Amino acid sequence: MTVFERIKDTAKLRGTNLKNLAKQVGLSENAIYSWKNKTPRTDNVQAVADVLGVSVDYLLGNTDKMHPTSIEPELPNDLEEVLKQVNPVMFGGAELTDDQKMLLYNMAKEMSRNNQQGGK
Repeated sequence: MTVFERIKDTAKLRGTNLKNLAKQVGLSENAIYSWKNKTPRTDNVQAVADVLGVSVDYLLGNTDKMHPTSIEPELPNDLEEVLKQVNPVMFGGAELTDDQKMLLYNMAKEMSRNNQQGGK
């Protein structure tokens, strides 16, 4: 799998597309698409990895672990992984929308992060 394919797949897992990812990183809309045919700069790969929440080694294909050096507790980092364990997610008798599920997941992740920092 190429760097481009890893980035594309990981972006999809994170619920975004390559154009939006490029904007978040500060690149032109089609910059990541150009990586199909050329090698990206190291600083750009690092910026993409930071936004996606994965290691550069993962994007380069050196490891299949998305966060091998993470100091956070082992929380799944993508919504699909979480939802496989608790599907369907219900509240008040109705199934949550994908947006609601993502919001719930992000809230749980932030709460975990705050617990690690002593409740700040």
